Amino acid sequence: MKRSEVNAIIKGLEIFFEEQKFMLPEWASWSPEKWKGTYEKCSEIVDNKLGWDITDFGSGDFNRQGLSLFTIRNGNWDKKDKMYCEKIMVAGEEQETPMHFHWNKTEDIINRGGGNLVMELFMATDDDKFSDKPVTASIDGILTTVKAGVPLILYPGQSICLKSRVYHRFYGQKGNGRVLIGEVSMVNDDANDNRFYDTIGRFPEIEEDVKPVHLLVNDYSKYL
Repeated sequence: MKRSEVNAIIKGLEIFFEEQKFMLPEWASWSPEKWKGTYEKCSEIVDNKLGWDITDFGSGDFNRQGLSLFTIRNGNWDKKDKMYCEKIMVAGEEQETPMHFHWNKTEDIINRGGGNLVMELFMATDDDKFSDKPVTASIDGILTTVKAGVPLILYPGQSICLKSRVYHRFYGQKGNGRVLIGEVSMVNDDANDNRFYDTIGRFPEIEEDVKPVHLLVNDYSKYL
């Protein structure tokens, strides 16, 4: 992805968050220059990868396969400090987050507003393939069973609890606009806890055609 594309995406997200009345931490708007020399007091942000995360999953086509994330809080398995995570995410109409599961993490995915969120679920077999068995998950505390791979729609205000080893992909329903998506989960560890069904690039290579407006989580090491 080009940095100019990332900058434009973040600018659009800031407008969308404001429209949805979802406020981010004040450091979300820091410039790269303001981050310099802050590691000692901001080590929790840096080490636990809080902040902006824009990915096209290596597709080269963000609008087709991509996701915008901002990690608000996250712990660390090794430090055993916070054992939870919270994210806010945005998916466009038919913008896919590809099929994956988590080895350890249990998470609640929440439609916070905007459009409708479409999810497709599969249980994983012992060899990590798709099972054809129905999937039972908790939607707002109510056990709900769906057929494997059949689209399930979460309307604004609804949430689903996904346990480890449940494959899921999601995208905004066509014709209903972008979706504001919350995630509340156990500690997030993108380096070790994601199992994508197809090989993808979780963090894109950034072509630095312009300077960053805000840093991504993978930029911290370059600037601090």
